[in-house]
Amino acid sequence: MKRLPLALVSVLVIALGSAACSGDDGPKIVVYNAQHEQLLEEIAPKFEEQTGIKVELRNGSDSELAAQLIQEGEASSADVFLTENTPAMSAVERAGLFAPLEAAATEPIPAAYRPASGEWTGFVARSTVLVYNPSLVGEDELPESLLDLAKPEWAGKVSFSPTGADFQAIVAAVLDLEGEDAARQWLEGLKANGTVYDGNNVVLEAVNSGEIATGIEYHYYWYRDQAESGDHSDDSELHYFGDQDPGAFLSVSGAGVLKNAEHPDEAQEFVAYLTSEEGQQALADSYALEYPLNPAVGLEPPVRPLAELQPPTVAVSDLDGDKVVELLSDAGFVL
Repeated sequence: MKRLPLALVSVLVIALGSAACSGDDGPKIVVYNAQHEQLLEEIAPKFEEQTGIKVELRNGSDSELAAQLIQEGEASSADVFLTENTPAMSAVERAGLFAPLEAAATEPIPAAYRPASGEWTGFVARSTVLVYNPSLVGEDELPESLLDLAKPEWAGKVSFSPTGADFQAIVAAVLDLEGEDAARQWLEGLKANGTVYDGNNVVLEAVNSGEIATGIEYHYYWYRDQAESGDHSDDSELHYFGDQDPGAFLSVSGAGVLKNAEHPDEAQEFVAYLTSEEGQQALADSYALEYPLNPAVGLEPPVRPLAELQPPTVAVSDLDGDKVVELLSDAGFVL
């Protein structure tokens, strides 16, 4: 057997090494994901199949991942940041860590659901609701405003989960719309009146079982349970606040590309996919039952249409997560 010339051997080794490093691997983006893990595990493979770009999800909570990005700064390995609620997006934006989004990502989404800076965009949303047990409170007895739940007549009749990002975003909306003094008074009233549970699904179960009359949460918990079995929702109903009340707050999930992304073009393509009609339809078809924000796509009945909601006008980039944590701490809800 003839020996290969040394120069040819070197060429082959370099070629094989290059194939091992790239080859089937292709480009890959790292997504710091604070949206629901199950949702992104449904959506990311659709994007991968369409583009050939791999998506590595690193999952955590809104506040956890925002704090990690701010601590990592330019050294972060993240290409994209996704949140469940907007205060975490605003924190990262204030830290100067986002790159401007391309028009392909922002133009499909109405201006009300993205900041004027163009540094990130909303892509899905959830409506605040009051889930209630009709055997404990009649429809004609329900409050006109979310703020009414702090009044003495609601003592022992309301529940919520204050440590999660959902409730904290609702508090952020109350703070933005009503001011700090009113937000403090509302939280003090809820502290006096309410029952605290660990998680929104637990709130739903408690209301459905008759353990408590009402619960503050987002619409999708009830609709998801209805779609799955109804075991924790059949004995309860949803009350939508209207007339731009703080209780009609629409919480927006955000998507942004990091300024120091290793793969900025692919990251921009991923966010553009999330806001495109195809990506929004994939979100609408998922288990999540969150509202797509591209007007070309909507959820199927029985979910109340987005167009029928009457949310208050809240600038998505103005919600102050740090102040909310301070208020919740002062009220004794978080340490």
